[in-house]
Formats: sequence, structure tokens, C-alpha cells
Amino acid sequence: MRLRATTGAKTFYACWTNRATGERQREKLGLWGALTVEQARTAARIVLGKVATGGDPAAERAARAADHAKRKAEAALTATEAAFTLDLLIQDWETLHLSTRRASYRAEATRALRHAFKVHLDAPAKALDHVAVLAVIDRLAKAGKATTGGLVLRYGSACYGWAVKRRRLLLNPFTGLPMPERTGSRERVLTSQEVGEIWRAAGTMTAPYGPATRFLLLTLARRDEVCGMRWGEVSPDLSTWTQPGSRTKNGRGHVVPLSSPARGVLRDMLGADPLGPVPARPSADQLVFGSVTTLGLRPISGHSWVKRTLDAAIAAARAEAAAAAGRQAEAMPGWVQHDFRRAGVTWLAGAGFAPHVADRLLNHASGTISGVAAVYQRNDFMPERREALEAWGEHVDAAAAEGRVDAQQQGADDAVPPSHGPIFRSRASKRWSDAPLTEGARRDSAPSNLAGVKAAKKPYR
Repeated sequence: MRLRATTGAKTFYACWTNRATGERQREKLGLWGALTVEQARTAARIVLGKVATGGDPAAERAARAADHAKRKAEAALTATEAAFTLDLLIQDWETLHLSTRRASYRAEATRALRHAFKVHLDAPAKALDHVAVLAVIDRLAKAGKATTGGLVLRYGSACYGWAVKRRRLLLNPFTGLPMPERTGSRERVLTSQEVGEIWRAAGTMTAPYGPATRFLLLTLARRDEVCGMRWGEVSPDLSTWTQPGSRTKNGRGHVVPLSSPARGVLRDMLGADPLGPVPARPSADQLVFGSVTTLGLRPISGHSWVKRTLDAAIAAARAEAAAAAGRQAEAMPGWVQHDFRRAGVTWLAGAGFAPHVADRLLNHASGTISGVAAVYQRNDFMPERREALEAWGEHVDAAAAEGRVDAQQQGADDAVPPSHGPIFRSRASKRWSDAPLTEGARRDSAPSNLAGVKAAKKPYR
């Protein structure tokens, strides 16, 4: 044993000669003061005993240091992986990868993932496995939301695939999983009675939820387009709404002519007098139907709550009417807000409007005018679209005013005009009529600016 004194410290060492090489070697035992002389001698005997039996204290010390470094690195990696939660992964994916995608896609993809995997958001992203993903997708499919399940599967695969490429994760738990079986396209068409009930139910909700629902019904736009609508997109006289391509599904700008009822909704949002001038509007970037949060005005969320509130108001109105009539109330069949678009174009088709006008209203990338014809045909049919939405607005207004709730007396044909002939509006009288079109009325009701477009089988205006 040796005691080595340096500036400010004295250290005990066990010393010996390596028999194989003849080199002097030593092993640190501890500092003077931390060890007594007797303790240092005991430690030295232990070290020398190991050397005598063929041990290598230096190699053992290096192995202990390597093991400590390994465990420290594993702990750091575990902490890093634990900190990289699913919520943080989605946030990074949105910020670093989706910044060049359409705003509507970016918002919907991240919203869908956060909603579907909300119980996993605070867990490490690597903890999400095939079993957990299948449980979420199957739950959506069993709830009749196979389409939503398919979207969640695609969004999740894209998100995790991006993380794997960046070496943030090793595995993509969405890879190889089957798409949920779809039950087919929706065929639900709202009847006139149901349109009126939804309109009245929306009237029981405070802004922005009730007005947004009514505006959605009147414009036949997509829900996210209405929720993200800003005052700068509306013309000063409230006659048109210009959607930027960054917020539309097909990436193309779209002009929506606003009917009188739709303009009325906007005037109500501005607090304008129904007969007075349009007041000064908020800043161009302010949301029309913004929801007040701690972060300021944000697009409407909680769409499931809105739907439940509407259903509750409709059920209450039906129960009240049934009680007054002395009969049992009948529940309204299932519906979603996207059914507004199908109900609107179905009614317009029966009212004599051409299919390509409906295609333009819905801002469909392809429709009745497709292929080579779509390359050359660039008419936007704005007068016809404005007239169509005015007619639809009058129909919604009339359906809301009727106040009928007896669904048994309302046939499925109420969603479209009577079978004896399409409803038309005389250009002279500007009044709607249920009478069949005469040959002269057919000629008078047909537009003159549709030359070169294949005529629809039904008469149209």
C-alpha cells in the first residue's frame, strides 16, 4: 500500500508488479480522511488478493465505467422517448411537414388524429402499437364511421411514416393494417320537413353555432369552409363569398353567391338593422363564425356537441307537437351536416336546374362536364348559380315557416318536387308554381347562355 500526497490531497493506492510484464501497477483505494489507515490496508489486501488469483482490477474498473455509461445513455434515451409523446409527434408533423399542404388538410388531419387517439396523446409515440391502432379503427367502424376510420388510418400512417424517415421512431404501427370496410356511399336525403326542423333547431342555439349551421345549410358549402370563413372573403355588399384555394378541398378558389337568407345571417352576425345599411365590418382576417377562447377567436370546434344539441332541440319540438296531437313522437332518422349538400342539389335537380350548375355550386373538381369538354368549357355559370341558391334559400325559408313535425305524413318525395313535373318559376311572375311545365314554359324557362353545353334530360332554367 502507498500513500501519495499531491497539492491539496492525499490518496491511498494498492501497488503490485505484474508478473507477466514486470510493470508496476496500482489501484486507487480512496482519499486520506475518507479512509483510515486500517480501512485502506483492508481494501489493499482485497485488491492484492484478486491480483493473486488472476484478477485484473484495471479491467474490472473499465468494465464498471462502461456499464455505468451504458446505463446512463439508456436512461437518457428512455427519457427522450418518453418526452416524445404522440401529441408532440403530431405537432412536429404539422409544423415541419404539413406546412406546405392545404390549410384544410392540415387542420383536418391533425384534428382527426388527436380526436381518435386522445387517450394516447400524453403517452410516448413509440408506445402506440398495432393492437391499439386496430382497437381505435374497429371502434370507429362499429359506430358506423368506417370512412372516418379509413381517414384516420391514412393520416396516422403518413404521420408515423414521416417520423420513421427522420429516424425519430423505428416502427410505423399503421403499416400493413387493413382499411375498414365501407358500407357504401350515403344516400340520406333530408326532407323539406327535416330541413325546416334543422333550421328552427339552429335558431335555438347561440352564436356562432346556430348562425353557422344555418349558413352551412343555405350555401351548401363544406363545414370546414364555413368554420374557417373570414370577413375579408365576403364582398362589401355581402353578395358573394370568395373562398381561397388554400381552404377548399380541390385547391381551387371558389365564389359562392349569397342568397338573401344567407346575407341575413351575415347581417345578424354584424348586428345590423334588417332594413339599414351594412355596418362597418371587422378586420379582414377575423373569423365570421369564430368561437371565443382564451387564445382569442378560433374556428368552431366541438362539432359532435353541436350535432347533439340540434338533435335534442328537434326531439323536444317533435315531442311537444306529438303531445299536442295526442300521439307518440317519432325520432328523426340519423343525419349529418354533410347531408345538407345532397339535400340541396337533389331539390335543385327536381326544380329544373342543370346538373353542371349543381357541380359548380358544390365546387366539384369533376362532374357532368369532364374530360376534353372540361378543358375548353370554362364558364362558371354564375347567374345560374345565384338563381339556384336564391331558389334554395326560398325553399329553406318556406320549409322553416311551415313548422310541420308529423314525419309519417311527410313522404320521401318531399325532398324533391312533385312527380307530375318539375317546379318552375315563371320569368314574368317570379313566383313558384307546382303546375306542370307547358311546352311554351319549358322554352321560356331554358337559359339562353348555355349554348355548346349538352342539355340535361330534364328541363332546366
